[in-house]
Amino acid sequence: MALRLIAGAVSDIGGFRSSNQDAAFIAPWGAAVADGVGGGPSGDLASAALVHRLVAEGLRIAGPEDLIERIREANWDLSAHVRRDPSLAGMATTLTGMFVTVQGGVLMAHSGDSRAYRLRRARLERQTRDDSYVQALVDSGLLEPAAAASHPRRNLITASLGGGEGDSIAVFEPDAADGDRWLLCSDGVSDYLDEEDLGLTLLRHRAPSDAAAALVREALVNGSRDNLTAVVCDVREGAADGASEPLFYGSAGERFQEEFDLSAS
Repeated sequence: MALRLIAGAVSDIGGFRSSNQDAAFIAPWGAAVADGVGGGPSGDLASAALVHRLVAEGLRIAGPEDLIERIREANWDLSAHVRRDPSLAGMATTLTGMFVTVQGGVLMAHSGDSRAYRLRRARLERQTRDDSYVQALVDSGLLEPAAAASHPRRNLITASLGGGEGDSIAVFEPDAADGDRWLLCSDGVSDYLDEEDLGLTLLRHRAPSDAAAALVREALVNGSRDNLTAVVCDVREGAADGASEPLFYGSAGERFQEEFDLSAS
């Protein structure tokens, strides 16, 4: 059964940052969130450049190897920016995205602490594991899961994409089916809303764009001090429109706006 995505997204700079280092895109054949690594130079450039390079070829992913190769090429672009401007050394970004293959299946890519959740039959389940110092403490039994959200080093990540040969990305085939609703979000959302709040908000709003806007709004009310990005994807039966142009948000909506020729996708 071929699957496609009906998605909506919202990205907000928040009230405490001078720039939006989150980037996102949506299309019937894919969606992703990238969050420039905090404290590094030009996180907004890293997230925007990665997202734009990822979507440049449209719907041409045949399987996991193809998606890994596309991400590797996008990551090389980050290193090219650094070679042109050494002051950018150290820039990096997270990535959490879902991509429809040419056969109509779904693949997920993940590096860092942006998250993916699946809502199925009113039950919300987290689908990604944070690549972070705090998650490692939880996994080792040194920290209770309930204490992770307030840990002072919760934003210290252990994997990201910054143009390095050793950068790691997990690519896997998630359990995605017609009728699912998926949330991809940066930690500016997930750090300030618990899973019960996320699930209830996703259930309350029929349109993906309305659900994304509500999540960002509620995280702001709860005191989010980061950039905030929420991408909500409804999985539906049917072939994805490979010629549909992607929509960009956050830093990706501000940088590298260019025409994409997706007619051959």
